[in-house]
Amino acid sequence: MAFPEPFYRWRPHPWHGLDTGPDAPAVVTAFIEISPFDFVKYEVEKRTGFLKVDRPQRGSSSPPTLYGLIPRTYCAERVAAMSPEVAVADRDPLDICVISERAIDRSEIMLSARVVGGLRMLDHGEADDKIVAVLLDDAVFGEAIDISDIPKPIIDRLEHYFLTYKTMPGEEHLVEIPEIYGREHAIGVVAAAMHDYEDHYGG
Repeated sequence: MAFPEPFYRWRPHPWHGLDTGPDAPAVVTAFIEISPFDFVKYEVEKRTGFLKVDRPQRGSSSPPTLYGLIPRTYCAERVAAMSPEVAVADRDPLDICVISERAIDRSEIMLSARVVGGLRMLDHGEADDKIVAVLLDDAVFGEAIDISDIPKPIIDRLEHYFLTYKTMPGEEHLVEIPEIYGREHAIGVVAAAMHDYEDHYGG
């Protein structure tokens, strides 16, 4: 029996072993870590590639969209240069929020998504951008090209979630979102993160 090409004898690492996407940076692969039904924050463990519990969600909100990472991206010098208020980025894979009409209630899945915009987020003085994308061929959102094509309440929910998901009453607020940007800038951020990955981990 012939194996399909390419064939992986072992499971690829979600960050390093999957492709960014054949049409990246405009259409990318997203590896989903959290669904809107999760009240625990899961995150790819960088050494093994397995999904681990990062922390229970401290507040009462859950992510309003699918949330994960773009493989073979890294937020370092080039990504930081796109946020004038800070000198460094968070040195993690680039985060992505994927909007879909149908409820997807599981994580640790791959999907293809069209980049439409993003949230320029600063977390404890580091650039921590959140790319916003739509599930490719989605029946409702699949034709969206720019973040302006997405209903504002969805973007408002994303903004509120990220502004509050780490904060508890009485604690200092260390997250801000100075800008919500459109497709052109978002594609630039993805490209910068791809270049940062090449600089630090090789092509």
